[in-house]
Order: sequence, then structure tokens, then C-alpha cells
Amino acid sequence: MEILWQIIAIAAVIMGTFFSVVGVVGYIRLPDVYTRLHTTGKISVFGIVLLLVAACFWVPQGWARALVLIFFLLAAGPPTAHAMGSAAYRIGLPRINAVRDDLADRKQAAVDSH
Repeated sequence: MEILWQIIAIAAVIMGTFFSVVGVVGYIRLPDVYTRLHTTGKISVFGIVLLLVAACFWVPQGWARALVLIFFLLAAGPPTAHAMGSAAYRIGLPRINAVRDDLADRKQAAVDSH
């Protein structure tokens, strides 16, 4: 049974490392802050979660700590990325190759109503 846990841990390390590398490459290659937030907010969080899962399968005594860390990562990651994206939009950081801007329509409607 221990060999099965080790195989699961190795697979989780490989997948977690893959997601982390994709997040770093996306952060370097993507053109603006909004698309970079997507890679760091989603892909890298899943990489860290998979690495924590691997650590738990390798050392089973750490499940409680890992579950708490996973909970806080998944609970805090998306709102943090959203807050940073909202702040970037409010200070006027440019968007590159944007297809649409739903917030501009709301902003214009708020200006027109006053």
C-alpha cells in the first residue's frame, strides 16, 4: 500500500510542477496585467495545491495542516486576483487586445445618470 501512496505522490508532484511551470511561463509571456493575473490566480494555485497533496501522500501525518493550507489558498486566491484586477482597471492600466469591456459600459451609464 505504501508503494501506491508513493506513486500518487510522485504523480501529484509532476502535475503540480507542470502547473507551476505553465503559470510562470504564462506570467512571462502574456501581454498585460489582466491575463497575467489569470495565470497566477488559477494555474499556480492548482500547482501549489497538487504539491501539498503530494506532500500529504508522502508524509501522511500532515493531512490536517495541508487541508487548512489548501482551504485558505482556494478561498483567498480568486478574491485576491479579482481585487488586483479591479485595482488595475481603476488606475487605468491598459488592456492589450481586449475583445470587450463590460465595466466601461457601466462606468459610462453611471456618468450619464448623474
